[in-house]
Amino acid sequence: MGTEFKNNLKFLRQERGIGQVELAKKIGVSNGIISLWENGLREPSLASLVSIALFFNVSLDELVGMEELKK
Repeated sequence: MGTEFKNNLKFLRQERGIGQVELAKKIGVSNGIISLWENGLREPSLASLVSIALFFNVSLDELVGMEELKK
């Protein structure tokens, strides 16, 4: 998945002023997983990607870096 996803996730989260633990609760994943994703140590499942995209109201393409986020 690469650098784009982890950077986009962190950008979206910080842009909305949401902490990692809060985001984890909102999308139904365990505490700490957001940090692992943002540091490139783990990759999310497809279900998690969809939850993130829906939460931030972005497309999957934007989230994973196939289309530029509207920054």
